[in-house]
Amino acid sequence: MKFWRTFDIEVIKFVEGRHEIDFEIDDSFFQHFEDNHLVEKGNLAVRVNMKKGANLIEMDFHIQGKVRLTCDRSLEEYDQPLDIHETMIYKYGSEEVEINEDVIMITRDTPSVNVAQLIYEFILINLPAKKIHPDYRNELDEDDFEGEGGIVYLDDDFDEDELEDHSEEETKEIDPRWASLKNLKNKE
Repeated sequence: MKFWRTFDIEVIKFVEGRHEIDFEIDDSFFQHFEDNHLVEKGNLAVRVNMKKGANLIEMDFHIQGKVRLTCDRSLEEYDQPLDIHETMIYKYGSEEVEINEDVIMITRDTPSVNVAQLIYEFILINLPAKKIHPDYRNELDEDDFEGEGGIVYLDDDFDEDELEDHSEEETKEIDPRWASLKNLKNKE
């Protein structure tokens, strides 16, 4: 319980204006989340620039540091640098409800906002889709060729003239269904 309280921002105590709140993230942070299989270790600094207004609170999160990931290709661990900028808006309203992924409604009596889950989600969202160790990033992968055509194998009996003749036949020959449609167009 003490862990979660360290990430509370007591919004009710702040006056209108700009404020900065800093948090330190280490390996123990990631142990408090059930689905922590993607990131288990990290060292990050979080700065929350909070702008409190009469009707809303805008929080800009700047998360910077490194997390320990496992390479998808070699299964070696490596440090992935992160530099994250995200914004969350808290609007004052009649009830506490999430309006969308960027806006949460809170009441004016809400004493504090816990940002631990937000920070964790911001980190997960900004992880690379393919986690590749820096030593292997320059190597090509089969997936890197996706959409660029296939590999063609030619046998020893390949004749280039035969290939050109075949392609010319295809362009001259027209499907009879298209030919009849073309005739209808020409009649008008």
